[in-house]
Amino acid sequence: MVTVRPEQPEDIPAVRRVNEAAFGQPDEAELVDRLRAQTDYLGLVATLDGEVVGHIAFTPVTFDPPRPDLAARGLAPMAVLPEHQRTGVGTALVRRGLDACRQDGTQAVVVLGHPDYYPRYGFKPSATFGLASRYDVPAEVFMALELEPGALAEVDSVVQYHDAFGE
Repeated sequence: MVTVRPEQPEDIPAVRRVNEAAFGQPDEAELVDRLRAQTDYLGLVATLDGEVVGHIAFTPVTFDPPRPDLAARGLAPMAVLPEHQRTGVGTALVRRGLDACRQDGTQAVVVLGHPDYYPRYGFKPSATFGLASRYDVPAEVFMALELEPGALAEVDSVVQYHDAFGE
């Protein structure tokens, strides 16, 4: 049975291992380290029999033009050990992560991700809300989810991820 819980300091080496294994390189693990150090980071881990097998991070995003009244986070990255992919670990991480975002007052979440995966959680193309990504990505991979109904009404902005994403 998979358990999802808040990341603890002692999980950091396992989180690094999961991200490196899932992405086949250290870049995402290094990104997580920067996000943890530089942002209001919300990290969760999925465990199976006491072993960390998955990780998800949510960090604040801003808007241009500014929307100080809107609390939003970006979901990135999410990683699951290859041998545990397609077993429900990612689903558990996303669902529990969105619940944690709701609990901390986050009104909306954005994600750059697979257009066939994230809609199952309610994500819609960001253009539906008048949002654009600051990154040059296909429109269908940049999605948003209102955790508070109407939170993204008339936003019409470019989403800005933390500078750690560009390092």
